[in-house]
Amino acid sequence: MKTNEQFTGILRRFCPDSNIRSVEPFGNGHINDTLKVITDNGDGPYILQRINHHIFTDVDMLQNNIRIVTSHIRGKLLERGETDLDRKVLSFLPASDGRYYCCEGGDFWRLCRFIPRSRSYETITSQLARQAGKAFGDFQAMLADIPEGVLGETIPNFHNMEFRLRQFREALHNNIAHRADETRALICEIENRADAMCLQEKLYREGQLKKRINHCDTKVNNVLFDEDGSVLCVIDLDTVMPGFVLSDIGDFIRTGANNGAEDDENLANVSLNMEIFKAYTEGYMETAQIFLTPLEIRLLPYGGRLLTYMQTVRFLTDYLNGDTYYKTHRPGHNLQRASAQFKLLESLEAHAGEMESFMNKWL
Repeated sequence: MKTNEQFTGILRRFCPDSNIRSVEPFGNGHINDTLKVITDNGDGPYILQRINHHIFTDVDMLQNNIRIVTSHIRGKLLERGETDLDRKVLSFLPASDGRYYCCEGGDFWRLCRFIPRSRSYETITSQLARQAGKAFGDFQAMLADIPEGVLGETIPNFHNMEFRLRQFREALHNNIAHRADETRALICEIENRADAMCLQEKLYREGQLKKRINHCDTKVNNVLFDEDGSVLCVIDLDTVMPGFVLSDIGDFIRTGANNGAEDDENLANVSLNMEIFKAYTEGYMETAQIFLTPLEIRLLPYGGRLLTYMQTVRFLTDYLNGDTYYKTHRPGHNLQRASAQFKLLESLEAHAGEMESFMNKWL
């Protein structure tokens, strides 16, 4: 941990006249190091983040994406006549050289204004799911008119299923950790579904599915709520990039509509929560229907299966590679994650007809 003097040096790259009174870890993110900074001159508070440049290798692109997105959203909110904008869209500060980050000692840092009187949630209810659906749908709707090519892919092929299967098959072929034999049953289940799970890439090549600007990490804790329970804004914009709408609704279904945990050791706990799916979808369609095509609407339940399948593949790939990507907390953790995700996938498959029938009201 750096000293206050060292953090003050970083802060002054953005706020030349500020001194740090206190700095403490903030939130529970797994990728970047996030700190809440209080200054001694009354400005702030701020959120200071060290960007994980091993994952986000093009920091300039990353911060340029975020600058474009936050500026675009701010403009849309102004058009609506919204007030209190500094609580309804993230505000990043430029460094002294005009860039929205600085490099200090080989690390990359950025500074954002802290949003006061806000809160986030780690557990989900139907009411929160509906609010989150509206928030993420509105987020996508506000960005729908950003021209193609303006934003870059901060993590290339992040939700590209064909790419993830290539990684998986390479890990299986290399079998570095000698774990392939013990996972043969799950490997077969993955391969049996492989062609069906590459549908979005095939539809894109055929011109039937277009790329849009997505959040790509649609967890309920990436929505900030006001004290009265209303939505303030969507946060954690690192993975905002071009992709398919299936990613955003799919990842929320995977994370929010699961009766169990992502790494649940008791697979009996893992199943689809249909009420959460319906609530999120209703909220999402309230704000997103304006830009969605009929094909995209029909495919939204498939998005849940796709993202759950994709995460099964990614966890198992990491297990085969010897646990080199995801942090693990016990032996076999990645295999347990993969098994729990596959159990959720089976539940999603069992409810596919019911989920698809639910979408008919918007077609």
